Amino acid sequence: MRIDRRSLIGVAGLGSALMLLAAFGFQHLGGLAPCEMCLWQRWPHAAAVVIGAVGLVRPHGLVALAGALGMAVNAAIALLHTGVERGWWVLNLACTGGAEDLGAMDITALLDPTQGAPIVLCTEVAWAMLGLSMASWNGLASVALGAIWIAAARAGSATRPA
Repeated sequence: MRIDRRSLIGVAGLGSALMLLAAFGFQHLGGLAPCEMCLWQRWPHAAAVVIGAVGLVRPHGLVALAGALGMAVNAAIALLHTGVERGWWVLNLACTGGAEDLGAMDITALLDPTQGAPIVLCTEVAWAMLGLSMASWNGLASVALGAIWIAAARAGSATRPA
């Protein structure tokens, strides 16, 4: 049994929608504020949802390749984030604590808890399952969704009965 391109695009787009729902659930229901790199990982999923909607209307192979590209980008961001969490590499970002010039701030700004939003560090794992962080799970899901997008690109279009 072969699954047609439109169905595969629908599954892949739905997968990204579910990933976004999970991220918002962890944030709003679970109280886990996202770090900057977590937010970066949401954008390719949002794009994949839009690409999926386009693909349901116009199931072209190039649409599916665009979805696969989005998931490749997301997997790369997730790998980068996982590496930061595990200390494999260091990035000079505000969310890693490396971009803040605390010496340039005056003492009242440093001690005022109402100044700015709290920084959620990208180096700290807020939640993990089976030894993998949310960034790592997102990376694995992005690879799996990317494979579905590639299968969609390779699949034939849905045939309509005459």
